[in-house]
Amino acid sequence: MSFSANIEKLKPSATIKVSTLAKSLVAEGRDIVNLGAGEPDFDTPLFIADAAVNGVRSGQTRYTPPAGLPELRQAIADHLGARAGREINWKGVVVSAGVKQALFNTFFSLCGPGDEVLVAAPYWTTYPALVMLARAEPVTVFGAESNSFKVVPSDLEGVVSEKTKGLVLNTPCNPTGAIYTLEELRELSVWAKGRGVWIVSDEIYRNIYFGAQGDTAPGILNLPEDDVGKFILVDGASKSYAMTGWRVGFSYSGVEIAQKFTALQSQITSNTATPSQVAALEAFRNVEAASSAIAEMGVAFRRRRDLVIALMDRLLPGVPYIQPEGAFYLYFRVDGLFEVDENDATTWCSRLLQEHGVALVPGAAFGDDRWVRLSFAASDALIEEAFTRIVVMVGTGATV
Repeated sequence: MSFSANIEKLKPSATIKVSTLAKSLVAEGRDIVNLGAGEPDFDTPLFIADAAVNGVRSGQTRYTPPAGLPELRQAIADHLGARAGREINWKGVVVSAGVKQALFNTFFSLCGPGDEVLVAAPYWTTYPALVMLARAEPVTVFGAESNSFKVVPSDLEGVVSEKTKGLVLNTPCNPTGAIYTLEELRELSVWAKGRGVWIVSDEIYRNIYFGAQGDTAPGILNLPEDDVGKFILVDGASKSYAMTGWRVGFSYSGVEIAQKFTALQSQITSNTATPSQVAALEAFRNVEAASSAIAEMGVAFRRRRDLVIALMDRLLPGVPYIQPEGAFYLYFRVDGLFEVDENDATTWCSRLLQEHGVALVPGAAFGDDRWVRLSFAASDALIEEAFTRIVVMVGTGATV
């Protein structure tokens, strides 16, 4: 059967594939510890869920403008303005069905055949796929492992070309948990501005930050405006507010490109589901309740981050890992744990799942199949059980 060239290289999301397999094994009665999922294990805060229910009951179930409810766009602009310390134009905000759609809008609007997009790696598995859907070419760029793989301008100079249209950054990073400092972001922004390259800054994990309590990770809006050229900021409600299934993301950009995103979205999905927008409006507008919920979840994520680091150091000494500064992932290298017939982390993860019932995501999804991603968006007990099983498989003799 012949298919369009648009999708000939397209593969299912590797992270979703692992989570789906784990859930199917659970349905078969297997005892599976699923640390592959990229979503908080908390319920959506009640004040948000109640707003959606009340909205449905009061008839807020009809179409909205394709770019979203104007009051939601304004609330997001206010949220961004509080981050930036300056006024943000709400007309640059486009609400989308999750960050994936915001990214699709971005690449499909900015790129085409012959263009290249630099993708800082390890990367979220969806970035290269969406670039290719736009018929452009993703160019993977790794920073130094000693710098948590964060890229610097000298890394980019080795791969930039006249075809380069954009640079994708993710901070805090999925899968590493690394965070670009404000000075690192400034250097990259100045480099991109000088090259005429768009920066696409994915800051979906910004509120899940292990710096000073109450702070958020640095972002592109914290930079002096003179240092920033063309950029698209993408973010959403999924991670900060435990709203993954509600599918509410957004982009912020100049008004002209936001209008292009809106026109594209009007032909693809139209508006994000109206009840989801009503829920997100409460999340972004009720700052006091939202801050309390984020802080409560943050305490749990910080404790779990400390737990996985302690377990790695005690049970798997010598196994390299990246110290997570944000998000809820531990990225560690397993090629030193391969059996004789194993050549990649995909095979290693398959053995771990099938024989020991632990689901992790192999690094092939992120650009390097020597590494794996463990999500610590799970209870302490499940995390400890997962490490117990990993230790059994690798045979270190250590005990939790």
